[in-house]
Amino acid sequence: MNYLNQIFHGDCEEVLKQLPDNSVDLIFTSPPYADQRRHTYGGVSPDEYVDWFLPKSAHFLRVLKPTGTFVLNIKERVVNGERHIYVIELILRMREQGWLWTEEFMWHKKNSYPGKWPNRFRDNWERLIQFNKQKQFKMFQDAVMVPVGDWAKDRLANLSQTDKTRDESKVGSGFGKNVSNWLGRDKVYPNNVLHMATECANKNHSATFPVALPEWFIKLFTEPGDVVLDPFIGSGTTALAAAQLGRQYVGIDINREYIDLARKRISETQIRLPNIADLSGLKENSISFDTPVCGG
Repeated sequence: MNYLNQIFHGDCEEVLKQLPDNSVDLIFTSPPYADQRRHTYGGVSPDEYVDWFLPKSAHFLRVLKPTGTFVLNIKERVVNGERHIYVIELILRMREQGWLWTEEFMWHKKNSYPGKWPNRFRDNWERLIQFNKQKQFKMFQDAVMVPVGDWAKDRLANLSQTDKTRDESKVGSGFGKNVSNWLGRDKVYPNNVLHMATECANKNHSATFPVALPEWFIKLFTEPGDVVLDPFIGSGTTALAAAQLGRQYVGIDINREYIDLARKRISETQIRLPNIADLSGLKENSISFDTPVCGG
């Protein structure tokens, strides 16, 4: 059975053993956070989280292509009144494992629930940490350009002489700007803060992110026909985004209920698959995963 465009039931450590080396273009996932999703994923304590995750990231490193990218959606939890450092420790250990910590994005949740706590404000953002195997990787920045904004009308109407040349930073940082370069542009490159609402209907899953979140990274790091892996697929949002964009997907989850939900969501959604020409360079593999490997 071909592993492409499939969602498999099992422990991702076991399932990924059967995927070929260098077979995936993008890994986008949100694993269970420490001590969370206890009823669905068992709940891993913050002190044990890094050791729990590293065997999995070793498989991610093997199956990811040299030009591929791994985006990890994660956030530290509060333990005994302070932020636990398991995410920081994980980044450091993954660097020892061979990963490059290339960039970090922030997902600003525009509609997070209000609340009041005695010593902090509500969490309104989450990390999206980018890892790569090498410094040169596939990236398509033009695919995620955004409208330039209304500010340009007045700002570009009357340019000074300084605006028409490169104006070096006064603090000696090496940065500079030439405002006239904005003339005639209707789109610009975005920054690394993504402003997106959370998923209102949680699809019977304990932690659903919006389709727009994986969609943005799929556009940025892949081309039509590329393979997107989510080893904690949950309700199937990453696979859904990949299929709608003409990419291929591989999803894995240990929870049978989520597997059924993910497959149902994809089957009920009209998707645009890549042309057969886009698939010509991809390998087929006669493997079967649709048996519980570890729990589920």
